Amino acid sequence: MADVVERWHAYMHAPTREGLAALLADDVIFQSPAVHTPQEGKAVTLKYLWAAADVLGGPTFRYVGEWRNDTSAVLEFECELEGGIKVNGVDIIHWRDDGLISRFKVMVRPMKGLNAVVPLMGAVLAKE
Repeated sequence: MADVVERWHAYMHAPTREGLAALLADDVIFQSPAVHTPQEGKAVTLKYLWAAADVLGGPTFRYVGEWRNDTSAVLEFECELEGGIKVNGVDIIHWRDDGLISRFKVMVRPMKGLNAVVPLMGAVLAKE
């Protein structure tokens, strides 16, 4: 089995729903910078991460830093939204021994970037 982080990078390079679903544990917990409570389960996590790939994962998206240990990683990203709004953030990923992601937390800055991302995510999620 390929490394979880390598599989995540492969997914981000060519996102598909199937590829994302294959990365997530059934009981995965997702934490968003825009939602107060943790979201539990594969279906809801898939929705949020798929929407995030749509909103943030355009041609300007890139990972600029990476820190790992045996069961987790922090991946720092940057991108630019329409209107020149720059977004910087981190994906904090935890996984189990079987290579499935068990927890995924996203943090976004600056506030202007988060304020731009929230309605864009809402629009994509409303279509789901």
